[in-house]
Amino acid sequence: MSIASISSASPGHTDLRRVDINPDYWYPIAWSKDVKRGKTVGRRFGKHPIALVRPEEGSVFALEDRCAHRQVPLSLGKVSGEAVQCCYHGWAYGRSGRCIDVPYLGKGKLPNGVKTYPCREVGGMIFIFPGDAEKAETTPLPKLAQVSNPAFKTRLFSPQVKCHYTFLHENLMDMNHQFLHRRQMGQIRARFLGQDEGENFIEARYSFARTGNQQPLAERLIFGKHHDDPTREQPVEEVVSIRTTYPYQTLQIHDKDGDLIMDLFSVYVPNSADGKSTQTFGLLSVLRPQTPFLIDLIWPALGVFTNRIFEEDRQIMELEQKAWNELGGDHNVEVFPIVKKLRALLVRNGVPPEGVPEAVEKNEEQERPRIVV
Repeated sequence: MSIASISSASPGHTDLRRVDINPDYWYPIAWSKDVKRGKTVGRRFGKHPIALVRPEEGSVFALEDRCAHRQVPLSLGKVSGEAVQCCYHGWAYGRSGRCIDVPYLGKGKLPNGVKTYPCREVGGMIFIFPGDAEKAETTPLPKLAQVSNPAFKTRLFSPQVKCHYTFLHENLMDMNHQFLHRRQMGQIRARFLGQDEGENFIEARYSFARTGNQQPLAERLIFGKHHDDPTREQPVEEVVSIRTTYPYQTLQIHDKDGDLIMDLFSVYVPNSADGKSTQTFGLLSVLRPQTPFLIDLIWPALGVFTNRIFEEDRQIMELEQKAWNELGGDHNVEVFPIVKKLRALLVRNGVPPEGVPEAVEKNEEQERPRIVV
């Protein structure tokens, strides 16, 4: 008897990579710095093209990026006063989405307008609410790391990854993948300390043991040197807490005294109609050291270090997506309990594929691999 294939997929259960993100939350769609006064910018939320418009006066607003006339992108248009004019025939739309002018028609004959999205700007990010607009007022914005805390210095990052957004949640939650980063991080091993969970969140806590004497410069400058003894494993005293509070994800590092020394906020926004591309919006806040200006000296090194780490993650997640494309579905055999629970959370809070309204993620009994001979 030979094993032809091993698959964790089974009929009647949701393929996680077909679960759409739930639109009834606030999502960043652009950085504030990228939308200048008197300009428009085109972005996407999944299947939905979005035009961000910043008039010369007043706040930015978000419209469907299609003129009602010939469906030409409004993001190619001209900002005029408090409105945007389509580049084709000059149809004008205000922040309500209503068509307020067609140059060659009388004012009493104006056509219908375009969809508008609730829009807010905070922490250097422009958020839209792509779902039910009536829920926008009662749905809170996420906490954005420590951007308003002067004790921390914050950097922005926004890489695009050609994969489904759920791969990014799994990648950060599962710290057992540090083997991937051995060239950047040296020889360390994750230790799972425990978890918390609820209907819309899951949190995992880790510490790390260094098994070699190579410590990256950026880590040493921020957290201090961990003295190595080659005869035994050395504990890294910081505790790393990773939490997905749907649909956002955070990573916090506390020192041995329980003080917060690093705070990461990230959200993964699908930016293609097929769901196979994701725009990341992230804020990384690092506690300023007591020595003045030291954070400014180490900032470039931290940037290089984090970029290298994420580049390794990006390559591996895109390979995961490539495998899903070739196999025609999710064949992952997951064994780590915290990731199983994360996958269930993403299915439970997301939008299941059409035609599978009752589908749920498999439980541990159902997760056993199926052997096909």
